[in-house]
Amino acid sequence: MTIPDLMSHPIGTKYAVLVDVGYLYAAAGEVLLGAKERKEYRVAADELIQALQKRAEARIHGELLRIYWYDAARDRVPTVDQRVIAQLPWVKVRLGNLNARGQQKGVDAQIRSDLEALARHHAVSDTILLAGDEDMVPAVEAAQAYGVRIHLWGVEPPYGTNQAERLVWEADTVEIISADFLRAFFSRAPAPVPVPAPPITPSPAQVFAGRTPAKPKLPTGPVTKLGPSRPRVEEVGEHVAQKWILTRGRDNIRDLLPGPILPTVIDTELLIEAEKELGHSLRPYPEARVWLRDGFWARVYREFEIGVGISSK
Repeated sequence: MTIPDLMSHPIGTKYAVLVDVGYLYAAAGEVLLGAKERKEYRVAADELIQALQKRAEARIHGELLRIYWYDAARDRVPTVDQRVIAQLPWVKVRLGNLNARGQQKGVDAQIRSDLEALARHHAVSDTILLAGDEDMVPAVEAAQAYGVRIHLWGVEPPYGTNQAERLVWEADTVEIISADFLRAFFSRAPAPVPVPAPPITPSPAQVFAGRTPAKPKLPTGPVTKLGPSRPRVEEVGEHVAQKWILTRGRDNIRDLLPGPILPTVIDTELLIEAEKELGHSLRPYPEARVWLRDGFWARVYREFEIGVGISSK
């Protein structure tokens, strides 16, 4: 008797990919870098998601419904990385809460709920589940009762196993993602930037001593409409940075370091917030956008006691 190819399905197949990010990152960080905490490494998440999507397309010949990306954040306020991921096509970010001890709360419940709902409403015929917790078993069994095939993916462990044995038993197929596959997307976090000694600022009397005041030049040509002043725009940039530090948390803003280039999504949010405060658009004034970023970074650098730089975007 020939065993059929379990991953070969009819053309009408529709599938979803459910990723427990806490499991994926922790397992990959351990096998690749020997890391115990997420702050020890950086992840090229957008590239990783694209690679997982291509891997899924090669395994299941059908239509991708979407990728569900389950992560956690303090008070469910998304981090910079999570906000960027949420903009990706076919990706749905689901956030649980991250408590003071760095523990995820509510993530497993969201995965179980979505897995059962997708099966109950016949939204998919197959689901790829990248997870390792035994708490997933009841949801896997419920989805299978509705006729959905569960394909369990795991991360190569440094030794032993990093997935619950019962979860492995219940899955229809099991596949291990190798460390070599993941290596390109994980890198060790850079060492903290040393804090330089503050420069000695000369007093106004020292700066202007011995100078002869220059006579102001009167305009000779036609008067052009002036844009917003640099001090005002920089002030607004600092104010937005201050507000984000308070509302999104220092840890989330720290993810933007070392700067001074902002992700496109965040740079757009900065512009929109600033225009609301100013009451008019900055888009006709390219130099004003540079001043805005400079003010933003000046406040961020002060917050983390880093020497002030200039925006290069």
